[in-house]
Amino acid sequence: MARGSQVWYNGKILPVENAKISLFTHGLHYGVGAFEGIRAYRQKKGGGAVFRLEEHLDRLYESCKILDIKIPYSRADLVEACLATCRANHFEECYIRPIVFIADGPLGVNPGAEPPVDVAILNWEWGQYLGAQGVQEGTRLKISSFVRPHVNSAMTKGKITGQYVNSVMAKREAIAAGFDEALLLDADGFLTEGSGENLFMVKDGIIKTTALTSILNGITRQTVMEYLEHKGYKIEQTRFTRDELWCADEIFLTGTAAEITPVKEIDYRLIGKEAHLGKPGPITAELKKTYHEMVRGNLPDYGANWLTMIN
Repeated sequence: MARGSQVWYNGKILPVENAKISLFTHGLHYGVGAFEGIRAYRQKKGGGAVFRLEEHLDRLYESCKILDIKIPYSRADLVEACLATCRANHFEECYIRPIVFIADGPLGVNPGAEPPVDVAILNWEWGQYLGAQGVQEGTRLKISSFVRPHVNSAMTKGKITGQYVNSVMAKREAIAAGFDEALLLDADGFLTEGSGENLFMVKDGIIKTTALTSILNGITRQTVMEYLEHKGYKIEQTRFTRDELWCADEIFLTGTAAEITPVKEIDYRLIGKEAHLGKPGPITAELKKTYHEMVRGNLPDYGANWLTMIN
């Protein structure tokens, strides 16, 4: 993972070693901050482009609204800042991480009515989040003993820094048990999502994904749903149980980091029917191929308006 040597911090491009925060930073102590995960891809015609940059930044502003944090920069400022950070590091294909957090101020739980706010953007070269083998052959998942917090305990529509402790615990548990990723249930025992990915299942030609009651509305999730609807597939946003998931014809995960990752096994049960048992199914394979082409500008009739050129 090659990290960029330059970052954007509070309005300036700086060497990463000069972008320092105080140990009295409120967000460090209490997890009050929001972030985004965005990818840039090398394009067929040359150069790099960021995929769905505007939508990611819209969600960042919404996350900060949930936290009652006022970002001291406009959307246009942050669009240019993301692009400038890629240019400063000479990255055409990379992962981009904007992060906003309450800065050095009062260290009680209450940071005050208008606390200081820091904004940073960093990037790095990141390959396949769940591993090349997982993307090609399918990944192995474990239903976690950790449960997604109730919607009145965690603000599920925000990509909030402190809330990811739940995901970290679930992910570490899954890895320690020999799996690649965790799936979390909600407080009523229904599936929600992975530690950092949205969840889809296919059964008898119908595609189901978790309803937005308890999950983050992923940008890749939105992209996949728009594409599937465009192709005429039937999609249901609904609750489903672990035993229903075990009996699915296909399962895949979506996310900016994970992109489209097929699932071959959950809780030691191979997924799929005989012809595709433990292997990526046809809808998953189509999506994976299409998404790979879309983000690299190879489908000019679909998704071209989602690409923002870096240079």
